[in-house]
Amino acid sequence: MSVTSREVVREAARRRTFAVISHPDAGKSTLTEALALHARVIGQAGAVHGKGERRGTVSDWMAMERDRGISITSAALQFAYRDVVVNLLDTPGHADFSEDTYRVLTAVDCAVMLLDAAKGLEPQTLKLFEVCRQRQIPVITFINKWDRPGQDALALLDEIESRIQLTPTPLNWPVGVAGHFHGLVDRDTGGMIRFERAPGGAGIAIEEHLDTAEAARRYGGDWSGAIEELELLTLSGAEHDEESFQAARSTPVLFGAAVTNIGVRQLLDVLVELAPAPAARPTTDGGSRPLDSEFSGFVFKIQANMDPSHRDQVAFVRVCSGRFTRGMIVTHGTTGRPFTTKYAQQIFGRDRDTLDEAYPGDVIGLVNATALGIGDTLHTGPKVRFPALPAFPPEHFAVVRAVDSSTFKRFRRGIEQLDAEGVVQVLRSELRGEQAPVLAAVGTMQFEVATHRLAAEFGVRTTLDRLPYEFAVRTTLDGRDALQSEAGVEVLRRTQDDALLALFPNPYRLRSVAARHPGVPLEPLTGNS
Repeated sequence: MSVTSREVVREAARRRTFAVISHPDAGKSTLTEALALHARVIGQAGAVHGKGERRGTVSDWMAMERDRGISITSAALQFAYRDVVVNLLDTPGHADFSEDTYRVLTAVDCAVMLLDAAKGLEPQTLKLFEVCRQRQIPVITFINKWDRPGQDALALLDEIESRIQLTPTPLNWPVGVAGHFHGLVDRDTGGMIRFERAPGGAGIAIEEHLDTAEAARRYGGDWSGAIEELELLTLSGAEHDEESFQAARSTPVLFGAAVTNIGVRQLLDVLVELAPAPAARPTTDGGSRPLDSEFSGFVFKIQANMDPSHRDQVAFVRVCSGRFTRGMIVTHGTTGRPFTTKYAQQIFGRDRDTLDEAYPGDVIGLVNATALGIGDTLHTGPKVRFPALPAFPPEHFAVVRAVDSSTFKRFRRGIEQLDAEGVVQVLRSELRGEQAPVLAAVGTMQFEVATHRLAAEFGVRTTLDRLPYEFAVRTTLDGRDALQSEAGVEVLRRTQDDALLALFPNPYRLRSVAARHPGVPLEPLTGNS
């Protein structure tokens, strides 16, 4: 093995690349920032003005996110902790932005599943977990908001095992019920950690380590109750097994409260010690790209105008193999053309620094890389192609128009940008014309984001008219001609891949049209359509 190969393997082993997944309002962005706080890469929780006493999170950089208190787009944070380089990808929790989250999950090696102590497993969490299961991504569970009233700890473990068939293996255990929380039992040492929160949750919580005698003296029945529950778990075999975890059959479980920074350091330590490092990446030819091969990576996200002072477009690239150096000439896998990486940056929320090198597991921000699209592969050396990223069938459709015709050039540029980023899918037809594209979305909030960004970033006020369609299927030119006579059916061209999509108001209409035109291709859109 060459010196360069050894360096790549060594550096890859130091990387931990993971995403946080949850249902909306489970505290995902708060946890993301609390992890950065414990790694001491920010001095205070919150980088911009937020709601109440707590500032907004550094990962929520979009004005609409700060105003609404939700994550709309994923964000990348890289920082060092102990001797490890952490690449943390925060993701939207709202179901309307599932597609963005699903794409991010293709770029990680592990996931933290965040549960609200009061609500347990919620619908969006279950959907995202299924993506992790399909991709065999190991999952660490963090049960959040233990400082508020919630469910019984053992009941939450039972829910995890019964509903998602993962064996929960707690690494710590709460002393006191949810809402009446004293601290955590560390299963490794058997002692207790008591926390004293910082005012407003802005700083790291102070930890006090108690031995078993002192914990029993202070907390009596709550301490003995926690120990009895741990004994039950030990008897039932709920012990961490690294092989089972790496195979995505079990999940280490930790308890805490992200908003007060309780249990967050323990989670960060577990991520460093247990989460898998990058491994050889599967390719479309059925093989895999070894870590010490020449450079390769793929684009999993595109984002523009992250900072008003930098009105540019950033392509987020997950490094899969080799050593990346700024300025290297790589091959664009889709076109086969050379691509220069002069403007490579490390992204931290919306902040950025010049990046000179990167290794497998890292995320590179390539600035003004307008030739790149989501899912594109970049490489040096032998040609390689990574599997296509998931796209999902739209269920909502609306015509968007500029209010002022004099802003049409900016309107068109904005629509092209939103399409490139995957904020919405853009459909067109000769009948509707260039000035009235149709936006197609998985969830209606995507329309709100699109119109907000057209106004805020391009200075274009728009109107939005909802269309009465709920289903889209793929067809052909011949199919388009055959369907022209059908009322309530419309065929449009998707700009991102030139696919022809036939739109229907409901499944009954689709079935009746298909019965009248048995020779017309009407293919369902799948997760990769």
